[in-house]
Amino acid sequence: QVQLVESGGGLVQPGGSLRLSCAASGRTSDINAMGWYRQAPGKQRELVASISSGGSTNYADSVKGRFTISADNAKNTVYLQMNSLKPEDTAVYYCAAGRFIATTYTYNHWGQGTQVTVSS
Repeated sequence: QVQLVESGGGLVQPGGSLRLSCAASGRTSDINAMGWYRQAPGKQRELVASISSGGSTNYADSVKGRFTISADNAKNTVYLQMNSLKPEDTAVYYCAAGRFIATTYTYNHWGQGTQVTVSS
């Protein structure tokens, strides 16, 4: 089993920045990809960004140019740097871990989520 612990959420004003972190522990040999999803009230959970252990990344169109995903493989930790935040970025952000094979990410481990609120 893989355990994921997120940190870094909070309240920020529009235009501000936050950095989320997610540390994986346990059977980390089972994973080679990590990512972030988010779920706003009344909406479905959606992918924000993914990164493989080889450095391949992908982003939701809504966050391209504003968010950056990165990873420290030695620490089994993934980060999400969020800049130019907008009120519509408000959501619970979930860390995910799984496998990246060919062009497909498959996530089967999830964190508890961290709240990000963008409001003046």
